[in-house]
Amino acid sequence: MHDDHDSGHDPRRERFRAWLSQARFFAEEVYSSRYRGAIARARRDEDDLFMLLVFSEMMGVPNPAAYYTLELQPLLLERFHDWHTRMGMERSPLDHFRCC
Repeated sequence: MHDDHDSGHDPRRERFRAWLSQARFFAEEVYSSRYRGAIARARRDEDDLFMLLVFSEMMGVPNPAAYYTLELQPLLLERFHDWHTRMGMERSPLDHFRCC
């Protein structure tokens, strides 16, 4: 004879786990909602620093990691305009690359 409790697929337990998962998600969202702006600013600041690292050699700033960051430049060119305007540069700081 086969019992549902022995098979490990108790529907009540599964429903409770699903409810617990949803409750945890809701609690995390409520807790983190007040910090979303600060987290977004910190992420943007990190991205800005990374962009500076990737494009620094092209702007005349010595970069010891230029060999490793060179292959990332094509991937970041789409975001370059937003970055240089956010950094306060009206025009592209790169003579051979115009994005504006």
